[in-house]
Amino acid sequence: MISKQAKEKMKEQIVADLQQSELVIVTDYRGLNVQSINDLRGRLKEADCRYRVTKNTMNRLACREAGFGELESMFEGPTAIAYSSSDPVAVAKILLDYGKEKEALEIKGGMLSGQLLSNEELKALGMIPPREVLLAKVVGGFQAPISGLVGVLHGTLRQLVYTIDAVREQKESA
Repeated sequence: MISKQAKEKMKEQIVADLQQSELVIVTDYRGLNVQSINDLRGRLKEADCRYRVTKNTMNRLACREAGFGELESMFEGPTAIAYSSSDPVAVAKILLDYGKEKEALEIKGGMLSGQLLSNEELKALGMIPPREVLLAKVVGGFQAPISGLVGVLHGTLRQLVYTIDAVREQKESA
């Protein structure tokens, strides 16, 4: 049996995790065994995310104390929480992909920057391309007009060279 002090410390840790996280996703892990949960934890850890299974009562109290009361209704049945303060898209993508692999994992909902997100909104978040791909597209967008300008200038210079060469040939033949 866990002492009251240990429970209080655990609740304070959950409150701290909630307040420090950019993204919080609540999942139903019913049907996953310990090995599967540990596998998921490993994948999430690579994305700088923590995945924690705690009692629903403890989660509800912590949510209330942290100001995340909107999440309280999601704590029914076997529930785990993913906390992340890094890339929210990567975390959502990992959970969605794992949910496809193991149909037992179900995303209930979550919060991003204090805004409540439904399961569908989290799926949309997970479909956004990775940060690196988006940055590459932005850079490509900036590069395209410059490349076009270089091509136009190069073509103009080439035409000038051809014209001067034609004039030179004409003067040599005359």
